[in-house]
Amino acid sequence: MVSIASLWLPIVLAAVIVFIASSVIHMLPLWHKSDYRQMPREAEVLGALRPFAPPPGDYFLPWAGNLKETKSPGFQEKLKSGPVAMITILPNGPISMGRPLLLWFLYLLLVGYLVALLAAHTLAPGTFYPRVFKVTGTVAFLGYALALLQNSIWQRRPWVVTLKACFDGLIYAALTAGTFGWLWPR
Repeated sequence: MVSIASLWLPIVLAAVIVFIASSVIHMLPLWHKSDYRQMPREAEVLGALRPFAPPPGDYFLPWAGNLKETKSPGFQEKLKSGPVAMITILPNGPISMGRPLLLWFLYLLLVGYLVALLAAHTLAPGTFYPRVFKVTGTVAFLGYALALLQNSIWQRRPWVVTLKACFDGLIYAALTAGTFGWLWPR
């Protein structure tokens, strides 16, 4: 068994490498440039919403307060008439990346820690690189990508967008696995 303390370097280094890779993937116009589209008649939609000043949060339109209401003819007519939407309202003002980037890095550290935790209990010191890569890469992929499928299942996010994010997760998992394989205790 390997101690978690002996894996602090691959945990941190993998987080740094994935942080840099994710920044490159999302800043260059690669495969994510088509993930979002402009709302038709955006100015009119914004103008219509602005007087209501909805607070930041997630909203479902039309909204039914309970299961009984979803079966009412009035609610069914709202669904037919549309639009049916899930909307996330962000705070007004410039979009700050500081807090999300910090949270993203903490998330990367958490995934790295969980990868280390599982690997420390299943792999011995001196395990060969391919085996370390396989075990840590599998766990990292679970942490980075698999739960994203829920976005397409429940929130109807386009499958192509989710699968592109899962591809990112595969890259992050390979980088994490490579780091753990490289720095695995001998």
